[in-house]
Amino acid sequence: MTSRRSFLTGCAALSAAVATPELVRAAVLDRVAHDWSLATRDVEADVSRHAMTRLHGRAPAGLEGTLFRNGPAKFRRPGGSVTHWFDGDGLMRAFRVSDGAATMEARFADTPKRRWESELDAMVTPGFGTVGDARAKVGSNDDANAANTAVMAVGDKVWALWEGGSPMAMDGATLATEGFVTLRDDLKGMPFQAHPRVDPDGTIWNVGTNGDMAVIWALRPDGGLIDGRMLKLPRASYMHDFTATDRHLVFVLQPWVFARNTMPFSARLDWRPEMGTLVAVVDKGDLSTTRTYELPPFSHFHLGDAWEEADGTIRFDVPAGEDVQFGVDGARVLVEGKGRVPGAPSLLSMVTLRPDGRAGFERTDVTAEFVSADPRRRGLRRSLTVHVTGERGDRPLATGLAVRDWNSGRSDVFDFGDGHVMEEALFVPKPGRTAERDAWLVVPSINLAAARTELHVLDAARVSDGPVVSWRGDVALPAGFHGTWKG
Repeated sequence: MTSRRSFLTGCAALSAAVATPELVRAAVLDRVAHDWSLATRDVEADVSRHAMTRLHGRAPAGLEGTLFRNGPAKFRRPGGSVTHWFDGDGLMRAFRVSDGAATMEARFADTPKRRWESELDAMVTPGFGTVGDARAKVGSNDDANAANTAVMAVGDKVWALWEGGSPMAMDGATLATEGFVTLRDDLKGMPFQAHPRVDPDGTIWNVGTNGDMAVIWALRPDGGLIDGRMLKLPRASYMHDFTATDRHLVFVLQPWVFARNTMPFSARLDWRPEMGTLVAVVDKGDLSTTRTYELPPFSHFHLGDAWEEADGTIRFDVPAGEDVQFGVDGARVLVEGKGRVPGAPSLLSMVTLRPDGRAGFERTDVTAEFVSADPRRRGLRRSLTVHVTGERGDRPLATGLAVRDWNSGRSDVFDFGDGHVMEEALFVPKPGRTAERDAWLVVPSINLAAARTELHVLDAARVSDGPVVSWRGDVALPAGFHGTWKG
């Protein structure tokens, strides 16, 4: 039996520890660092527009516009839940910055899937990693469309983009859903993927895939269709993203290949690293003109903007993974909200495709995801990439932000710490300025200790100085995927 003296001694030691502010703060931060479940917490209803509280700093003069972001935000219902991060209902967010202040709001895309599942009070539709059940109503691609991945600004509308179906038009001022966009009657419901690429003249390119067949979309800046053509790819690989120069489309065909027809979608795929990675480079003016390159095996979800040099050499960056553990299993753990997320973080890498058929692959030791670049240089030569960083196996999702200078090989980094989950950052050019570093980086985060979403602005030329201004909203929104800035 424990003696009274040893018991009192233990109590005294505990009291001393509790009474030490530094130890209390350390314990709280340790708990917060591992409580990342807010990243996939359910949002139960739309979030009305409200003023964000300025935490520190001042908004830069000339920063005026809206950051639209999209991502899954409803995963669980009493009668059945999704089991994969990619399958939650899409929630469009709008962070509006004007006159030095910021507001925040969010509204669910009113899809047929969400309406039916709301009526059932169950998530029953099959998805990327969710099996679904017999109660699902899926007569077409768009019956399963979660509208949850990315966003494209088109005039006064925003299009919520998914991977396997049509864009969903929403009002940019109110975020009200207007309906699916049909670009051409005979192509109704064809996939319009989540990562369009924009030419220097404003022409929008996108792709939709079904096995080794792809529809290539070319649109005017106002969203009107220029052309929709079919293209046979060299391999039936999973392809979430593509990239483009001013003259070519670039398709990176990883060795995650279609092997069977089943559900969920991810069960159709096998990881076959012995096949290596193929890259298909297609002439925008003549889709029949294709060059192919071979690279070592790597997995990826996202690609950086490509550019083409005077001799025809093409370069682009990619957060490259060793395998597909995260896509298959890690995203399930995120929805569970606890446990160690399997799979090593992706590493920032550079691909070089030379006109003589040689290909190079340079992997750095920098963890990276959600790469983006200066929109003034889309398809053109650039030196900078912004990306999130800091992910670890015991602490999933990013904690920091970095700008990589490919000319110098150096990175400028700011780590927000384990108390934050960082989301995708975007370049916002400074008005009247043209240099690549003449830009702000606008990035949201989830502050885990405060249980609130925050919005930060950093100077692209001095990232390690931290935010020049930060605001905090009234609620915590789960981690989103992709966004766009509309000035």
